Amino acid sequence: MKILVTGGNGMVGKNILTHQQSKKYEIIAPTKNELNLLNYSDVEKYFKLNKPDIIIHAAGIVGGIQANILNPVKFLVDNIDIGRNVLIAARETNIKKFINLASSCMYPRAAKNPLTENLVLQGELEPTNEGYALAKIFSTRLCEYISREEASFLYKTLIPSNLYGFFDKFDPKNSHMLPAVIKKIHDAKEQGLKSVDIWGDGKAKREFMFAEDLVDFIFFSIENLEKLPQNINVGVSKDYSINEYYEVIAKIVGYNGKFIHDISKPVGMKQKLIDSSKANGLGWKPKTSLEEGIKKTYEYYRKEILKQ
Repeated sequence: MKILVTGGNGMVGKNILTHQQSKKYEIIAPTKNELNLLNYSDVEKYFKLNKPDIIIHAAGIVGGIQANILNPVKFLVDNIDIGRNVLIAARETNIKKFINLASSCMYPRAAKNPLTENLVLQGELEPTNEGYALAKIFSTRLCEYISREEASFLYKTLIPSNLYGFFDKFDPKNSHMLPAVIKKIHDAKEQGLKSVDIWGDGKAKREFMFAEDLVDFIFFSIENLEKLPQNINVGVSKDYSINEYYEVIAKIVGYNGKFIHDISKPVGMKQKLIDSSKANGLGWKPKTSLEEGIKKTYEYYRKEILKQ
């Protein structure tokens, strides 16, 4: 089976390419220089030339709360254009299998947790990442429409919880929460700082999954695509407060300072726990505990990022 991975240079893409299951397949992952996903004709030509059996769509403009607030136009327009180009080109070149990676930020901000797949478009989105969420909803719905119009097109969407792990971004300007906190607490320890700030009161809850576990499910999905529902949540079925994440990271890094809350800063949704019962019902469960995942990520940060 030939698999085409978009976003092969991102965190999920790199974890796909280095995963032990990847050796079973022929995988192509074009770089930005090889394939401009913002140009439809380039995408269609590339698909016609390479003829993949399945596409794993992991490409997109991503970032944390700060990046989303500062660049809403880019997060909306570029992600919609990328999703449209990849999906329509796949359909036009008769690629029958497609795994679309969405995001739990698609769910309404006030929805009851845990969040189930039928809640998409059932309420107002979280304003701090609305542009990104709208783009992900667009691609999710487009997969549904393509499959509805022609049942032979198996275009399914995975909705993962927040992710962290190997190949993550640790730059505070565009990183997600966990890698940003790992860097912040590591730096505080190295600099001998007595305190570290936390945005908001730290009571907001988040669910984080080790990226390798998502990739496990992606390879599971490749083999079981017909069994998958149209949209399926993939998470760890457990969330923690921001304060708890800071405490676990501080313990692993070996930082003994205090935490100071900056309540002037935005915090996003109060809770975002997804219901992964459908994924679990198919016989899949994540393998990595929070402490184990953070230990591995911190080790990666020290060995790979700090030595660059």
